[in-house]
Amino acid sequence: MAISKSLQASVLISLLVFHLTVAEEIMTTNDAESHFVQAIDCGAACTARCQLSSRQKLCKRACGTCCARCNCVPPGTSGNQEVCPCYYTMTTHGGRRKCP
Repeated sequence: MAISKSLQASVLISLLVFHLTVAEEIMTTNDAESHFVQAIDCGAACTARCQLSSRQKLCKRACGTCCARCNCVPPGTSGNQEVCPCYYTMTTHGGRRKCP
């Protein structure tokens, strides 16, 4: 009876150590993958996007907020929303499109 209890305890400890090792490996892998996502230069992207706007300060402020949340800005001065769906679908409290 004493041997089976010690065997059960050692199996339980082995499983616990195995579980912790796998969990740490998963955390390390997720950290490494998150570093591959490159942040874009929102200032430069929004300056290019808003260059033809009649209200450049307002355009750059809205564009900067959208860029920070979505990490993308569609190319050109207008349109091209299919390139960045997150940017295009963001709306204000009034239901209007937020991003220029």
